[in-house]
Order: sequence, then structure tokens, then C-alpha cells
Amino acid sequence: MIQTFINRIRGQQGILDGFLEGMTDCHSHLLPCVDDGFRKEEKTLKALAYQEDLGVKQIWLTPHMMIDYPNNIASNLRPKFDQLKQAYKGPIALFLGGEYMLDTGFEKHLASQDLLCFLHNKLLVETSYFSPPFNYGELIFKLKTQGYSPLLAHPERYMYLEKEDYLTYKEEGYSFQLNLMSLAGVYGVESMKKAKWLLENDMYSCVGTDMHRLDIWKRSLTRILLNRKQKNNLAAILTI
Repeated sequence: MIQTFINRIRGQQGILDGFLEGMTDCHSHLLPCVDDGFRKEEKTLKALAYQEDLGVKQIWLTPHMMIDYPNNIASNLRPKFDQLKQAYKGPIALFLGGEYMLDTGFEKHLASQDLLCFLHNKLLVETSYFSPPFNYGELIFKLKTQGYSPLLAHPERYMYLEKEDYLTYKEEGYSFQLNLMSLAGVYGVESMKKAKWLLENDMYSCVGTDMHRLDIWKRSLTRILLNRKQKNNLAAILTI
């Protein structure tokens, strides 16, 4: 009760009670047995059922595409995705994408000319949380020259990025994807502060759960507190 009163004084509100109705989740690790996300199909189906209850409309399954998972290439993932779609009978529209680490294996993905994009030409990319790759600019240049648009996954989690870096990236044509769990402090206080600043300044283009475990996602939802502007900006990017 005391914390609820304090939150009201600060002008903060939660996001439950139908707020996620119609949401597009553009980043998740629900495809079973392909990375560090869900390991069993039945657990994936349970998570999908929970997303139905929240009113989620579309989910992009975005397995890690990195040297740690050499078998994660588009041609190997499509049959696994088709198998899940056959097993899932619910109303959520499922799509296959990928979360591409800008590591030493990224150029092989580019050379394959078979990338799993988000909304036609947006490619979900990530880097180390501590520093970008030494050839970062070269990789992004190659990506752009092949007609892809970089969608940076969870930019609030990169310790090497400061406010001026985000502004520069936006000017260079990057799109930013918000991890909802960042708003709950799941990845630390600094990531939460950055996420709220980026959200309040209208820097994000889309939202993802980055769900690896259903229990963590459930807990995080109850901990997200936003001011009115943040909440309105979040509502504007929930549906695509």
C-alpha cells in the first residue's frame, strides 16, 4: 500500500489490465531447441497461451544467429518453425525472424543472401553488451548496401552507448527495439534508466519481450512502472 501511494505521487502507473492488447512482439526466443531460449515445445505452447491472455496479436520468433549456434541458419530454422506452427492452434500470428550477432560469422549470413528479416528489410542485430566489434562500421555499411535496415535489439543494454550515441545512430538510420523487461529492471538499474529515457524521448520503433523464460516474463510485467508520457509512447509502438 505504501509503495502504491509513492508511485501515485511520482505519477507512475503499471501496464497491466489489457494494456498489451494487440501487441506485436518483435523479439522472442520461443522457437524450441535452437538456442538458450525455450527447450521444449510444450513450454513454448504454454507461453503462447499466456501471451494470448494478454491480448498479444503477433509474435516474431527470433533465434540467436551467432557463432555459438552454427546450425542456426535460415534453411535449418524454417522446418522447425513450420513444425511449431502446426502444433500451435491459437490466434496469435507467428513469424520467423532472427537476432543476428555482429560477430565473426555475420558476414557469412550476409553472403548467404538468405536472412530472416523483420518487416521486409529490417534486420534485428545485436553486439556485445560491453563493446562493439572492431569492424562495426564496415559490417553496418555492408548490411545497408545490400538493402537491409539495421534494427538494434535492446539498445538500452549496451554499456558502451551514451545519449549522444543514440542520437547519432538515429540520424544514421537505425531503428531501436525496446525490451519490455528492461523497464522492469530485469537487466539492471542502468539499463532501466536508459530504457525509460529512450522511451520518453520517442526513440524506439518497436517492442519485444526477448522472452527466454515464461516465469521471468510474468514477474517483470508486475514491476513495470511508467509516467504518463512513457506509457503513451509505449502504447504508440506496441502495435505494428
